[in-house]
Amino acid sequence: MASTKVKIKDRPLDIRQSREYANFLTGIFWQVERASIGQVFIKKLPIIGSALKIQRTEKINLKEIYSLQKKHRAFLTIVEPEIGLDTKPLITAGFKLTNSSYLPTKSLVVSLVESKEKIISQMKKDARYGIRKSEKEELEVCNDTSDFQKNWKRAVNGKLHVLPINHLNSLKSSFDKNIIFLQSKDKEAGAIFIVSGKIGYYWVGFYSDTARKKYTSYKIILEGILWCKKQKAEVFDFEGIIDERFPKTTWSGFSHFKKSFGGSEIYYPGCFVKWF
Repeated sequence: MASTKVKIKDRPLDIRQSREYANFLTGIFWQVERASIGQVFIKKLPIIGSALKIQRTEKINLKEIYSLQKKHRAFLTIVEPEIGLDTKPLITAGFKLTNSSYLPTKSLVVSLVESKEKIISQMKKDARYGIRKSEKEELEVCNDTSDFQKNWKRAVNGKLHVLPINHLNSLKSSFDKNIIFLQSKDKEAGAIFIVSGKIGYYWVGFYSDTARKKYTSYKIILEGILWCKKQKAEVFDFEGIIDERFPKTTWSGFSHFKKSFGGSEIYYPGCFVKWF
């Protein structure tokens, strides 16, 4: 059954432009500056200057970008615009579209304005089957980031990247009541969900081979979606699926998994960089 179409033009402000996200980055040693183009993230590096990241900006102002470059002695500037933004000024100014991005260039969003039953009915059969199979799996909220990280490391067994503890702590303190660390009672699976404004995000997740066999991932995603809905989010963003414009073969598996939950695909202009 087709999912409710999300109106992209009505999409709320991205999490990267929120005060909470700025606090998160400050907590992991970035500088944040507010400008007319939105929040600018600055990473100072000894001797060579700094790198600038301008992410999910809703307008391009080259004069302001150049001013920021000069102010922070930037040797690299990265711009990842919001959906629908005209990027011709960036290209004219010498910015290059890259195949490697810092943020997902394509994502999947699900409308949360419908009832729980309607949201589930709009999912594909794989997701509905997984939800039924994992119905009896017990979940819990984990308030101990160290415990969450330990379970994450054990579940992936060195095969995947695990966020450093200072990142997890900064996320937790910055988003406070708008973040949840969900995990299965057997500690074999877990995920982080965040609500910013009217958007709920599937930030990151981990699942062991045991959890996959028990379809625990489907239970965790469903509960994350429902938690975001309870927090008044109107859209749920899966925060990245494989983009045929810049294909990453390692994204195929989890993209297939995310797509089973239905939703609408959205495309960002991409990642534009310029070295100085």
